[in-house]
Amino acid sequence: MINETILAVIIAFAISAVLCPIVIPFLHRLKFGQQVREDGPQTHLKKAGTPTMGGLIILSGIVITSVFYIPEYPKIIPVLFVTVGFGIIGFLDDYIKIVMKRSEGLNPKQKMAGQILITAIFTYYLMNSGDVGTRVLVPFTGGFDGGLWLDLGYLYIPFVFVVMLGTDNGVNFTDGLDGLCTSVTILVATFLTIIALGEESGISPITGAVVGSLLGFLLFNVYPARVFMGDTGSLALGGFVAASALMMQMPLFILIIGFIYLIEVLSVIIQVTYFKKTGGRRIFKMAPIHHHFELCGWSETRVVAVFSIVTAILCLVAYLGL
Repeated sequence: MINETILAVIIAFAISAVLCPIVIPFLHRLKFGQQVREDGPQTHLKKAGTPTMGGLIILSGIVITSVFYIPEYPKIIPVLFVTVGFGIIGFLDDYIKIVMKRSEGLNPKQKMAGQILITAIFTYYLMNSGDVGTRVLVPFTGGFDGGLWLDLGYLYIPFVFVVMLGTDNGVNFTDGLDGLCTSVTILVATFLTIIALGEESGISPITGAVVGSLLGFLLFNVYPARVFMGDTGSLALGGFVAASALMMQMPLFILIIGFIYLIEVLSVIIQVTYFKKTGGRRIFKMAPIHHHFELCGWSETRVVAVFSIVTAILCLVAYLGL
């Protein structure tokens, strides 16, 4: 399986790297440019017009590569379903904002309804397929063979919704700087790939495909970015991370490997709550928290480097917890 997974990484990388210089000019011609918030960091104003919806490139690399492996590794299908499903929601959001010129895209209720529908179908699979069940592994208790397992029973249903929706929105908020979400998620997907290989979970080809596709995309998304992934990419990646962890019965590990996602979404919740409670006062200079560090004087590249290093270290910590 190791060789097949390595090949998946290479194939997805090649697809993504080849598609970027083809698709980016196409997005330019269609005027699928990024809309930049005027109340955001002033250094971001120059990003206006940079092609977005690059998540289509990422998804192409993942889907095309995964198709080759589905006959031998059918467990790829539910992860692919969630990844593509959430990606479609993101695409609709991007399309409405950019093409139809509606600044908010899908309204929160529409976006939530789509996420809930996909999560409900995936939850039904987890509980009835016989491959996963309702148990989750507790980190730092002895690993898959001798560790502590929690059987959540019917509590597993709301638990999956919290994991899926929380992770998806966390990844979405992380997509705010050139290469940030891409770099962090490459590390998270690499961790998931290593564990998937070690446990022979049957999903390593798609986790490897995500690594490869993101590596190819990063060539054009690194500062100064020539393309952004948009909600098409970030929502798809959030679905992928949550679905992969749930398939391997280790969603609690997302709190460790996805710490950056967690602090990004928490910073927004804290900022909004505190703003409303205090009549306009703020804890952070701007949320999500990566913008706070920017306004403190950090460069984009420094924020991306630090957040990536933190993720790399926490992935190693999570590995010790197995």
